[in-house]
Amino acid sequence: MARMAAWVLAILLASCAFALATFDKEFDVTWGDGRGKILNNGQLLTLGLDKISGSGFQSKHEYLFGKIDMQLKLVPGNSAGTVSMNVQLSSQGPTHDEIDFEFLGNVTGEPYTLHTNVFTQGQGQREQQFRLWFDPTNDFHTYSILDHGVLKCRFMVDDMPIRDYKNLEGKGIAFPKNQPMRLYSSLWNADDWATQGGRVKTDWSHAPFSASYRGFKADACVVTAGGRPRCGASVGTEVAPGTGAAGEWYNQELDLTRQQRMRWVQRNYMIYNYCTDPKRVAKGVPAECSM
Repeated sequence: MARMAAWVLAILLASCAFALATFDKEFDVTWGDGRGKILNNGQLLTLGLDKISGSGFQSKHEYLFGKIDMQLKLVPGNSAGTVSMNVQLSSQGPTHDEIDFEFLGNVTGEPYTLHTNVFTQGQGQREQQFRLWFDPTNDFHTYSILDHGVLKCRFMVDDMPIRDYKNLEGKGIAFPKNQPMRLYSSLWNADDWATQGGRVKTDWSHAPFSASYRGFKADACVVTAGGRPRCGASVGTEVAPGTGAAGEWYNQELDLTRQQRMRWVQRNYMIYNYCTDPKRVAKGVPAECSM
């Protein structure tokens, strides 16, 4: 009985520690000369952009598989030329893996573009772009990446699936599953390409621009100093990649309703798909597009 009580207490303490995780404990503001700030006892992080510089932060941990959630409120008003990167999971080096959520700003009254991309072995160009069915500047919304590793990586908005990138390694297509990735986010000026292909430039009379972050959650495998992941329920136990206990994300398959929701988003809000880009199709459709 005493052993059981100690076990339950350990679980409760672990749960409390997880609940109390804050931006100051989980992230470092890495650039911006004070334009990135951690506020409200670590519950809120803001990034700033002016004509001199943007700002950014990165996670203290590296992850291999899991579900990453971040709540974000985007730059309001005339945000043309600005890019807010919400969740970018990326490894390092010329053959890096990367999973991107980016938000391309626009002039007042025009919608943001949600830009997604997947890099494997240093190669990207797997972009899909969407409009959102709400104004992302009015309030916080949750943007998530689920990196299953074995089956797929999934992009979600307020728990609504918008894109699945499937693991087709068995058919010779690389998939981002072997390189631990750190989470990065930033706010910067990209008016050479971000808004209408660079035709609309940043209006610095509206600066400084600001984006706000809260509600970070990582139900994921954290890579230890020894290079091995500790996953979900097996925190504290080293496991080989792709094995061992994991959180709820591991079995998150799409039921019929969620499949229909994803198709609804893609049918009504997708504005670009690399698999159907006429310029790329003319050169040959990427192999995964026909599978």
